[in-house]
Amino acid sequence: MFLHKITMTGMIAGLMSTAAFAEDVNCGPAGQSIRILASDFPAIHAVVDDAEKNCGAQAAEFTRNHTTEARQIMNAALKPDPAEYTSVIVANSTLTQLMNDGLVRPLNDLVEKYGQNLPKNLLITLDGKVMAVAFMANAQHLFSRKDILAEAGIDTIPTTYDEVVAAAKAIREAGIMEHPIVMNMKTGWNVGESFNLVFMAHGGEFFKPGTAEPAVNSPAGVAALNTLKALVEYAHPDHLTQASNETQGLWEAGQAALGIMWGSRGAPILDKEGAMAKITANTVLSAAPSVAPGGVPGATLWWDGFTISTNIPDAAAEATFAALASALNADMVAANNDDAVWLLEGFKPGPAAAGVAATAQGGAKPYPMIPQIGLMHNALGAELADFLKGDESAEKALADVEAAYITAAKEAGFLK
Repeated sequence: MFLHKITMTGMIAGLMSTAAFAEDVNCGPAGQSIRILASDFPAIHAVVDDAEKNCGAQAAEFTRNHTTEARQIMNAALKPDPAEYTSVIVANSTLTQLMNDGLVRPLNDLVEKYGQNLPKNLLITLDGKVMAVAFMANAQHLFSRKDILAEAGIDTIPTTYDEVVAAAKAIREAGIMEHPIVMNMKTGWNVGESFNLVFMAHGGEFFKPGTAEPAVNSPAGVAALNTLKALVEYAHPDHLTQASNETQGLWEAGQAALGIMWGSRGAPILDKEGAMAKITANTVLSAAPSVAPGGVPGATLWWDGFTISTNIPDAAAEATFAALASALNADMVAANNDDAVWLLEGFKPGPAAAGVAATAQGGAKPYPMIPQIGLMHNALGAELADFLKGDESAEKALADVEAAYITAAKEAGFLK
């Protein structure tokens, strides 16, 4: 089972010409309960805020839970009947996670009724069934402090992993900063994703072609782990506890000079609120590093979008879809332009979008949208910490990953 693959570069480049929304918003059936589960970053807040502004007054209730734990709780929250939430705002991997359990419904009828202004390019489709509506793109990429690089004698922004490591070494040896690199390496999902970035840059394949059999214990897998090990040599000692909020905080506190962080963190880092002017003025967002000069950026391209729960009344589904669809408009984008790489009318790419755009244009691949990828990601997140701590070899860590994945894949019916 493969989801329809969308080309993120094409979405970024070509989705700025959609029709504007009419002033009168159709919010669907009145008196319904709209309950949204979503991640916690500014762009998602902007969409949900606009949906509530447009349609909250006619709903019986409009509630939201923005949490960094959305991925961990979404399946359990949508399994009851009625589900705890009428919508979950998802990304590539989390849509697959929900679809595997049948927890989100096809949206074709709702698109026809309330989505006349939604470009077809945004409709995430499987076998003719629209399963989500995308509205923004995201990727992890390189953040650099050009003033600190210059102080260390480096006059160009690194473009490869070797250049990032060499720059970090120069910064340390100059006595400027002992731990100049920040990465989202918190044990679990974030460690797994950091491996994915470097693995894909090395040309790795997660599975044997046409099968669900694992293929990460490979030369590309070993090379990826060795690259990660070289990077974390210059990362903060507690990097295995750090995710996006922590890495952004270190950057804004002036405690990092090179970072591999989400593009959605670009706007809050570059604004005038979280960091000193010296930090924001010298922060450069560029493409994710590659292995060789001009190679594939070490990134997985993502989209974020909304779904509608299966286990809710049809009237609540209509009201929730109508409210969220109403938020995908040019006015919302104009008010929040720099919070995301919006795939919507009116988006004007600025400095905060430069890293995601350059990463996409460099040929980075989308996060794999295949049913078993979540099991592989979980195995990577659980089994790589010992290697990163120096307690086992790359080959042993990857063998452990494959063993853990095989056990989970057999339980889920992907392998016999």
